[in-house]
Amino acid sequence: MLAYYFNLALRSFRRNKVLTALMVLAIALGIGASMTTLTVFYVLSGDPIPQKSDQLFYPQMDPQSLRDFTPGDEPETQLTRFDAEAMLREKRGDRQTMTTGGSASIEPDVQGLDPFLVDARYATSDFFPMFELPFLHGTGWPPEADERHDRVAVIAKSLNDKVFGGQNSVGRTLRIDKEAFRIVGVIDDWRPTPKFYDMNSDRYGEPEQVFVPFSTSRDLKMGRNGSMNCWGQPGDDPEGATGVNAPCVWIQYWVELGTPEKVDEYREYLANYSAQQRAAGRFERPDNVRLSSVMEWLEFNRVVPGDVRLQVWLALGFLLVCLVNTVGLLLAKFLRRSSEIGVRRALGASRRAIFAQCLVEAGTIGLAGGVLGLGLAQLGLWAVRQQPSSYADLARLDPAMLVATFLLALFASLLAGLLPAWRAMQVAPAIQLKTQ
Repeated sequence: MLAYYFNLALRSFRRNKVLTALMVLAIALGIGASMTTLTVFYVLSGDPIPQKSDQLFYPQMDPQSLRDFTPGDEPETQLTRFDAEAMLREKRGDRQTMTTGGSASIEPDVQGLDPFLVDARYATSDFFPMFELPFLHGTGWPPEADERHDRVAVIAKSLNDKVFGGQNSVGRTLRIDKEAFRIVGVIDDWRPTPKFYDMNSDRYGEPEQVFVPFSTSRDLKMGRNGSMNCWGQPGDDPEGATGVNAPCVWIQYWVELGTPEKVDEYREYLANYSAQQRAAGRFERPDNVRLSSVMEWLEFNRVVPGDVRLQVWLALGFLLVCLVNTVGLLLAKFLRRSSEIGVRRALGASRRAIFAQCLVEAGTIGLAGGVLGLGLAQLGLWAVRQQPSSYADLARLDPAMLVATFLLALFASLLAGLLPAWRAMQVAPAIQLKTQ
């Protein structure tokens, strides 16, 4: 019967081409606007490391002084270097890493290629296995390199292509900030969205191109970037705000915990550590610790920009307006065929059959609107990619959103067709036959 109803729908479209075109266009406009904004929202709010996001945790504590203290405040979003290095030494997780962002000058040994700046990441060895960075050549440095302050580096594929012509550069030397570093690994294409491991830099930008041991970066006083919050007098420390004892938070710290029991144990460890530091006089505020999983951390940081959320609601509102217009057009179309429906009812068609026929027609309009809406969504996403936002180039339809486009179009059209179909099945055959 569905095939028969579909054939009737196509005949109806040919008889009412203008009305059908208006309905298809209304559905397409609503679907195109909605899928454009929903795709951007879907990309920005996704899980950046789904295979283990429930095993990676971000600890927080509050090492600040009592000055400007307000009960109930959230703890600091980063750690001091002292606390990060102390927790790293104690190794209470399956893996743990301390990291921060920076910038570095690359001096390529290539004729015609001038020195240039790249974003850098200073980290400890567990950074690579924890976040499952894919390696094209080599691997990350071992823990001993952190302890020895080795001058080793891991570079991104893009930098390897630029400086070494895409060859396997493991074992070769690269001058970074005028110092010679031995390359131990080349990372393949890798772009977690958002860049969850450091929410203080460009959240949707490209990952760093150079990775060096944190200890080495401090020995060489390599340039850093990102957020830093200080209290007291960091200038009194010989190493300034980045010194071990400086009263400044600027380190991102992550820990990997494989079981819920380990998560509970680590929360207890954080509470005990904070209490110990308060007893020693380092922490002045009441104990205030947090341990957030990746998705909890993203939610805390509100990674989806407010304008994107607003655009989603506006687009869904526009889709609702399009559906209301489609309801009116379908109602007008079905009621104009009251005599035809009356004859079918007189010949034995049930109300359920009339209702199903009208819904199939509405669904067919939805599918046609979905095809046109898909094209409009692609056009809308192209327009998004022309914007200067760092996430703009990520706005692309994947297979899941492609299927969602047609499902939304079908659902919207069937929803719009419910009232007109119900009104059509109420047509009294006797009255229609008398008027013939």
